[in-house]
Amino acid sequence: MRLPALFSVPGDALAGAAASGARPGARTLLAIGSSLCLYEAGMALNDWADRDVDAVERPHRPLPSGRIRPSAALTAACALTAAGLALAARAGRPALTVAAPLAATVWAYDLGLKHTPAGPVAMGTARGLDLLLGAAATTGHTGRALPSAALLGTHTVAVTTVSRHEARGGSPLAPLAALATTALLTRLVAHRPAGSATGRRPAAAHGLMGPGPARHHPGHPSVAALLTTACAAAYAATTARPYVHAALNPSPPLTQRAVGAGIRATIPLQAALTARARGTAGALVIAALAPLGAKFAKKVSVT
Repeated sequence: MRLPALFSVPGDALAGAAASGARPGARTLLAIGSSLCLYEAGMALNDWADRDVDAVERPHRPLPSGRIRPSAALTAACALTAAGLALAARAGRPALTVAAPLAATVWAYDLGLKHTPAGPVAMGTARGLDLLLGAAATTGHTGRALPSAALLGTHTVAVTTVSRHEARGGSPLAPLAALATTALLTRLVAHRPAGSATGRRPAAAHGLMGPGPARHHPGHPSVAALLTTACAAAYAATTARPYVHAALNPSPPLTQRAVGAGIRATIPLQAALTARARGTAGALVIAALAPLGAKFAKKVSVT
């Protein structure tokens, strides 16, 4: 179930809440719980669906090695999907309205779309829907969070495209395209901050992240703007070198390293999206997850 990748999940809901103009609350926590369950359901289902391929390409994985029974993996996927939908239902009907197609996308990807040209788009759609789940649970609306969902989904499409070659290696075009996508997203996030020039955001009740930010003096960068720039730079720095190495030598080890970097880079991207929406405290919480994910990635493969 790849614990290190799990740290890239909570930021989706927090970024969605910030993009919708609200502070995280109890329903946001339910959305995070739902996201974690659906993400891990996809992990278990992925290994169940790929068990025959993994027996040839990656016999050390849990199912082909015999450490985990296929029936246990499928049962875990079903149970986690049910738990994810139940948590979304507790967060309200709008959240369940987003969680249901999210779960369907996860299952469709693992069972059929993964090895088709639509695979990366399906994965990007799932990540975008996960961000919208946080917005729907927090405010009941998703419209204002659509731009952030599109940016996060685009990053996921790029990483997934690279991952299609991680077992056998392949063309340098995928990591080069991912590198260009990262550069574009970094520019869009850092130079097109959400909200007004004065840093004001819609009024909302106090939530888990405390009161909203005070106005900053016109002409001076706000804390949110500085944090956005820092997180965007961290996002670009996390992926740049691995993508370049994979482009110069698209071997399986370097391609897998690039995919792992792309997954880890999801966290600073989420933090940047949250900060640009004036969710400074939420961005700091998300950023704090990055070193934890990196620590566990030394013990368990992210891919």
